[in-house]
Amino acid sequence: MKNVSILIPETGVVEAIADPHYLFSAVNQFLMSAGKPALFNVQLVGVSRETRLANSLFSVKADALLEDVRSTDLIFIPAISGNIEQAIEKNSRLLPWIVNHYKQGAEVASLCIGAFLLASTGLLNGKKCSTHWNSGNEFRRMFPDVELVDGSIITEESGIYSSGGANSYWNLLLYLVEKYTDRDTAILASKYFAVDIDRESQASFMMFKGQKDHEDKEILKAQEFIEDNYQEKITVDQLADKFMMGRRSFERRFKKATNNTVVEYIQRVKIEAAKRSFESSRKNINEVMFDVGYTDTKAFREVFKKITGLTPIEYRNKYNKQ
Repeated sequence: MKNVSILIPETGVVEAIADPHYLFSAVNQFLMSAGKPALFNVQLVGVSRETRLANSLFSVKADALLEDVRSTDLIFIPAISGNIEQAIEKNSRLLPWIVNHYKQGAEVASLCIGAFLLASTGLLNGKKCSTHWNSGNEFRRMFPDVELVDGSIITEESGIYSSGGANSYWNLLLYLVEKYTDRDTAILASKYFAVDIDRESQASFMMFKGQKDHEDKEILKAQEFIEDNYQEKITVDQLADKFMMGRRSFERRFKKATNNTVVEYIQRVKIEAAKRSFESSRKNINEVMFDVGYTDTKAFREVFKKITGLTPIEYRNKYNKQ
């Protein structure tokens, strides 16, 4: 029997607490229906017997308190909401408990922006992690020693797991079901819950918001110039000259401030504009390509797929409702 502990954090997202409980309890039912024993002992674990969430709209009752859990095999850290730094402070009692059980052999999985709580334990330092794409800049600012993997649905390293944004955590849940049971059981669960079991990226959902929470005013001006002139062919040398810096110095400062190289930033701004056009207009691929400053169809297609995970045609067909 595997002990699964789902934490109940203050400011936790109720779905991210209920869904893993529902899934692993359902897997027990699938196993028993197949004549096999139930595998998971699923518990909601909290600091107190009852935790109120979403401004007291919901309350979740714990099956066990932190001090009641002597050992566990898998810990889930659900997504949190509201002000992240305040949420971490409110849930500070969870952090040493997570570290202690990890050192005793438990695996730990964060769901969506539960990654902020996981990173606060220090267990992610020097490791890879995923979180909601919209929280990437804030995560990098708060946890510079963690390698955030943009667009990833799942990361796994040394018994520590993380998932991408929002419903992406279902892919991590199914991944862990497959790990602890088998592929057939995971596929059955994916069909029951109508989840695409093998989705690997949240890239197509991502909206690029350039990192501007920095104090390099010249680089900020360069970012604004790129965003205002994405239709043009912009080069690194042109930008360096415009802002009166040597190329190497400009590239170094730009990367430090934005977490992107200059070329990456230009590409992402152009592709973000192309995505908006595909979503809202009837323009064909070539028209959109020229609008955002590309003249090489192959290059445009390759960059678009690298950033979004989809070809231009696939993206337009998926998101255009015209």
